[in-house]
Amino acid sequence: MLREDDGVGPWLAAWAEERFHGEPRVRIIARQQWTPELAQDVAEAHAVIFIDCATNATPGEVRVGPVEPAGAAGSGLGTHHLGAAELLVLSKELYGTMPRSSLLLTVGAGSLELGEGFSEAVQSALPLACAQLEKTLLALLADLC
Repeated sequence: MLREDDGVGPWLAAWAEERFHGEPRVRIIARQQWTPELAQDVAEAHAVIFIDCATNATPGEVRVGPVEPAGAAGSGLGTHHLGAAELLVLSKELYGTMPRSSLLLTVGAGSLELGEGFSEAVQSALPLACAQLEKTLLALLADLC
C-alpha cells in the first residue's frame, strides 16, 4: 500500500512515459524508492530528472532545481533508500561518471498516511507538475542536440 502523496513520483513518471512515448532519448524508470541498483542507470544517462514528494515544502508546491552530489555514497547503503544526491555520488564512485545534468522535481506533500490517492493539495498541483516536467524534459532534450 502506498503512502498517499508519496506516490506522486511514480504517477508523474507514468504521465511522462505516456507523453514522451516513442521519444528514443527519453527513458523513464519509476520506483517507489531509490535503491543502489539505480546507480548504473544514473551513470549511463546524459541527464536525470528525479521526481519525489517533499515534506519540507508547502503542500502542492511544485519545485525544480539542480541536484549536486553530496555525502558519502556508502552512508545510505545500509538502507533500502537513497536520496538523489547519494545516487549521483554512487554512480560516480562505481561507474566513474555522472549525468551532465541532474534535476529534482518535487511536489509538496499534504499527506503521507497509509492509503492510495493524493491529498487535495497534490491533486490540485498535478497540472502544474505535469507542465513543469514537460517543460524541463523538453529543455533537456533541446540541450542534447
